[in-house]
Amino acid sequence: MTARPRSDLLVAFDADDTLWHNERLFTDTQERFRSLLRRHCDESLIEQRLYETEVRNLGHYGYGVKAFTLSMVETAIDLTEGAITGEDIQAVLDMGQEMLRAPVELLDGVADVIPALAGRYRLMVLTKGDLLDQETKVARSGLGDHFDFVEVVSRKDRDTYERILDAHGARPEEFVMVGNSLRSDILPVAEMGAVAVHIPYHTTWAHEQVDEGDLGEARYARLGGIAEVPAFLADLENGG
Repeated sequence: MTARPRSDLLVAFDADDTLWHNERLFTDTQERFRSLLRRHCDESLIEQRLYETEVRNLGHYGYGVKAFTLSMVETAIDLTEGAITGEDIQAVLDMGQEMLRAPVELLDGVADVIPALAGRYRLMVLTKGDLLDQETKVARSGLGDHFDFVEVVSRKDRDTYERILDAHGARPEEFVMVGNSLRSDILPVAEMGAVAVHIPYHTTWAHEQVDEGDLGEARYARLGGIAEVPAFLADLENGG
């Protein structure tokens, strides 16, 4: 039997909460952080101030566990007016290090789908975050050998996507982006005329959330899980 020729499609997958669980690590750590500071102030204020600090620091630290840890330290100092002890600061740092050491737990279907797609398509991990952390997670996931490219970026906007496509010699009509974030994985990809595939995750960081009314005329596919991706790609190639 003659093997099918490899497709011209470049298929990119977001990493966190698309290939493996991530947001729940942040949710669990935030709960521990609130418990640490609740003797100083109301828990709702802790959550609000931490989020505000994270967003304010994006331009300085970017995304990822290390940025989150620094924002927790800053928030603790702020909310306690400098009274936070060295012991408590160490506890916050320990939380961050535990997140970095946490096992990489693949989402359902990923371990089967990615190897199956690897022989047919050019595959890419395209994710935001800290370079060392994300490269380490790709390696520990057991998926690394199935991807042709790994791109870790500081933001996912149209300029970033266009730069990556240019670097890899792909046209928008040859590019498919699969991810869980409407803001980062879907809107900028749809805007440039590429194929955006949304696979929702049950928890999404507030900064990545988009109101349905803000989607405008964006055209994208929404799938129930990664197990549906192979059939979607086959239909796409067949003009479906």
